[in-house]
Amino acid sequence: MLTVWPWVVDVLEQWFTEVRPLFGADDNPAAWPSERAPRVSAALLDHRMADYREAIGLDPILDFHSLRRSYVTHLIEDGWDPRFVQDQVGHEHASTTSIYTGVSSDFRVRTLRRALDQIIADAVGTEPREEAR
Repeated sequence: MLTVWPWVVDVLEQWFTEVRPLFGADDNPAAWPSERAPRVSAALLDHRMADYREAIGLDPILDFHSLRRSYVTHLIEDGWDPRFVQDQVGHEHASTTSIYTGVSSDFRVRTLRRALDQIIADAVGTEPREEAR
């Protein structure tokens, strides 16, 4: 998965320099070792996510897979090409990626406004307004 946001580098650096060494798994090639196994399992991630979600009062509908949906949505809202996003998450069909995408109403309004401004500009022979680009 591509680390497209600048803060991701700092988070991964902290994981590998400060947190992962606490597992005592220096001879383990896994990036995400668990306390008892070579790798962290999906079931463990789901269980921990549920514990943290409940502890901080998040909606029970959120699960670990919500992070994947969030990743897809943020890439789309940040302007990454939809085909690139589809390839990043390994979806064969764009329709699958679209299921993962839950863009905000602000993003929908900005996208619609940009399209309408372009249509109007094309019709009257002017350039679209600067903030619409």
